[in-house]
Amino acid sequence: MLAHTTATPDAGISVAADALMVSRMRLVLSVSALLAVVVDAGDHRNHVDGAVWLAFCGYVLHSLLVYACTRMGRPYFQGKVIHWSDVLWFTLIIFVTDGVQSLFFLFYFFAILTSAFRWGFEEGARVTVASVASFAACGLATSTGNDAPQLLMRSTFLLALGHMIVHWGGSKLGLQRRLALLGDVSQLSNPRFGAGRTIARTMERTLAFFRASHCILLTRDTATGNWVLRTLRKNDACEHVSVETIGRIAESPLMALPADQTVLSNRLPWPLNRLYAQSHAFEAGAADGWRVEDEEGARRCEAITTMLEARAFISAPLPMRLGEGRVFVSSRDGLFNKSDALFLTHLMEQIFPIIETIEVLDRMASEAATAERLKFALNLHDTAVQPYIGLRMGLCALRKKATADNPLSDDLEKLASVADGVIADLRRYAGEVRHGSNSSPGGLVLPQLHRQAARIKGLYGIDIAVDVDGPLHLDDRMTAEVLQMVGEGLNNICKHTQARHGSVRLACRNGRLHVRIENEADGEESFTRFRPHSITERAAALGGRAQVRQCDSGGTAVLVEIPI
Repeated sequence: MLAHTTATPDAGISVAADALMVSRMRLVLSVSALLAVVVDAGDHRNHVDGAVWLAFCGYVLHSLLVYACTRMGRPYFQGKVIHWSDVLWFTLIIFVTDGVQSLFFLFYFFAILTSAFRWGFEEGARVTVASVASFAACGLATSTGNDAPQLLMRSTFLLALGHMIVHWGGSKLGLQRRLALLGDVSQLSNPRFGAGRTIARTMERTLAFFRASHCILLTRDTATGNWVLRTLRKNDACEHVSVETIGRIAESPLMALPADQTVLSNRLPWPLNRLYAQSHAFEAGAADGWRVEDEEGARRCEAITTMLEARAFISAPLPMRLGEGRVFVSSRDGLFNKSDALFLTHLMEQIFPIIETIEVLDRMASEAATAERLKFALNLHDTAVQPYIGLRMGLCALRKKATADNPLSDDLEKLASVADGVIADLRRYAGEVRHGSNSSPGGLVLPQLHRQAARIKGLYGIDIAVDVDGPLHLDDRMTAEVLQMVGEGLNNICKHTQARHGSVRLACRNGRLHVRIENEADGEESFTRFRPHSITERAAALGGRAQVRQCDSGGTAVLVEIPI
C-alpha cells in the first residue's frame, strides 16, 4: 500500500521544480528527434514522408507548449495528463516511422520514468502496461510475419525494464513520504500541547499515511493497571479520538498477540489464500526475522480481523518504559505489506519515547503547579485578604464612633459593603487557585475573554468586542497561552494607542487556531509596523507565528496563527 501525506508548501515547490525539469528534457528529446529526421532526410538515398514530418514537428510544438505553460506555473501541465499525452505521441511516431523496427520505441521509457518517479508505482505500472500495449498494437498493424520475433523481444524488453523502473521509482517516492511523515510527527511533540494532543495527532497522521480505516492505540499504565483504548476512524480529525479507560481487557483478542512481535495479516481472495500465508509475525531478536504464523497465531489474527471488520491489519508493540501497549492500523479495502509493518514499528519507536517524556514533564509540571498554587493561595490570604479584613474592621469602628446624624455614616456603610464584596471575591479566588478549577479548559476561553474586556472597559473606558467563530478544542495549556497573548495585545492597545474601540476574534480552521486582536484608527498617527515581542515569542514557541497588518479601516490588527 502506498503511503500518503498531506502536501506541504515545500512539497509543492519540489513538484513544480520536477515538472519544469521534465518539461525541459521533453523539449530536448523532441528537438533531438526532429534533428535526427532532418539529418536522415539530408541523405538523398532516403525519403521522409510528410506524415513523419508532421508527427515530429507536432511533438516539438507540443513539448514547447508544455514547457512554456509549466514555466508560467500552470498546475494543469504539472499533472498526470502530460505523460499520458507523451504515450500517445510516441505511439503516433512509431506508427509513422518503421513500426516494430523503429528505434523510437525507446521514447516510451521517458514516459515510464516520469510517471514512476513522480507519481509512484501504481501510476508507473499503468503507463508501462499502456506503452507495451500501444507498441504491440503498432507492431501488429505495421509488421509482417518476419517481424514477430522482434516484436516479441522488444515488447518483453519494454515490459521487464519498465517494471524495474516503476519498482525503484515507487520505492523512492515511498521513502520520501516516510521521511516526510517522520519529520511531521517529530514536529508534533511539543510539550506545551501535552501528551494527549501529541498522541491524537500521531494517530491522525498514521491513519492518513496508510490510507487505513481505523487506528487503535491500546496502552496500560503499570502504576494503575488500567488500560486506555484510543480509537480514530478514517476522515476524522484528531479532536474526535475516542478515549476509553478499561479496567480489565486481558481476554480481548487485541491483547492476545505476543508483546514483542510485529504482526501482519491480510485476507487474500480465493485461490490466493490457498497459495500464500495470510498472517506473518516479525520478532526483532530472531535470526530469520519474518515467519509464518502457526495455526494458533492464524486464529488470533482471524479473530482480530473479524473484530475490526477489516480486510487487513498491522500491529506493532509500543516501546514504553512505564507500561505496555500496541498500535493497530486496519483497512477495509486495501492490503498491507511487510515494509508497511516494519515502518509502523519504526514510527512508534521514534515517537513514543518522546510522548513518555512529555507525560513525565506534564506530571512534574502538575505537581509543581499544585505546590505553587498552594503557596500563592497562602500568600494571597496573608497579603491581600488580611489587610482588607483589617480595613473593614477599621471602617466598622469608625461607623460606630460616628453619631446618628453624622453625614459620613452612609459613606462609611457603603465602603464597608465594598470591602465585604472584595473580601468574598479574594477568598473565592484563593480557593480556586488552591484547588484548581473544575471547569472544562476549552469552555473557560470565552468567559475569560469577556472578563478581560470588562476589565479594560472599567479601567480605560475602551470597548472590546469578543467574537469566537465555532467551537474551540483547546487544552488547559493552550487556553492559558491564548489568554496571555490576548491580554498582552489588549494592554498594548491601552498603552500605545488612543483608540476607544477594539475587538478580539478567535477561530479554528484547518487544524490551526487564528487569533485576531484589532483596534480602530485613533486619527492621530499613521500606521507603523512593529513587532510585538512577547506575542511573537509565545506564538513561535507553540510552532506558530504572529504578524501585524493594517486594517481596511486604517486601524492595526495583530494576527496570530498556531497549529493545534
